[in-house]
Amino acid sequence: MAGPKDLDPSSSPRALLGAELRHARERKGLSQAELGQLVFVSGSYIGQLEAGTRRMQPEYARTLDEVLETGGFFARNCSAVAASKYPAHFVDAAESEAQATAIRQYTPLLIPGLLQTAAYAWAVNRAYDPTTPQETIDEWTEGRMERTRLLDHPTKPMLWAVLDEAALHRAIGGRAVMAEALRHVAGLAHRSRAIVQVLPFSAGGHAALQGALKLMEFADAPPLVYFEGVRSSRLEDDPAIVTQLRFVFDLLVASALPQEKSLALIEALAEDYSHEEHP
Repeated sequence: MAGPKDLDPSSSPRALLGAELRHARERKGLSQAELGQLVFVSGSYIGQLEAGTRRMQPEYARTLDEVLETGGFFARNCSAVAASKYPAHFVDAAESEAQATAIRQYTPLLIPGLLQTAAYAWAVNRAYDPTTPQETIDEWTEGRMERTRLLDHPTKPMLWAVLDEAALHRAIGGRAVMAEALRHVAGLAHRSRAIVQVLPFSAGGHAALQGALKLMEFADAPPLVYFEGVRSSRLEDDPAIVTQLRFVFDLLVASALPQEKSLALIEALAEDYSHEEHP
């Protein structure tokens, strides 16, 4: 019997790899949990690989080839999903984000990536690494702008962003860049393409003082939570952790300004940035 053909990198490699994994698993008569035990991962992780919400790592690909007797197919085709326009630590999160039906995000210091303008994104990427060649910064920025096109769809994903007030006052890229960036955020909210709230300084201590978080839900895979640090990140699918972080986000929403007042603050600060005098 002929084995599966190698993937076409111009198609959607991760989705095709997931479909082949499901086919090979079912051919062996294994459940996701049973295959997970053989590969030493959770059944939900296998489900995420099959749904295309997680990227297959080379070490797991080799084990899957052995367990499922696929003749090295998964090991060979891992390279088809490896290329990316995103920094290495963010690749998995960006690809999962593209599959999400709902995204809930809190950012303490930055405007979230999906809400950024090109000028703001370029300034952020340059600040991350002042020694990176400009062409790499341009590539990262292009990748981020491609991400924002997720919001071109009229209804999905559902995006709910809570921005710390500090993110509005940190003048990344200069005053003109900030004025444009804040107007862009307000415009998306006015067009009902995102729910945007501001967590004001007056809220004092809150449940996410230790950092940013992003929760992602999917149509056919378990939810994920994404943590990001300095040049590092982690995706977590443990149900207990996801549930706990969803509660944290709910607490942030409760402490944040209502959307109408949030937009009024964002637009007022955009107006201030438009003038030469500092507010």
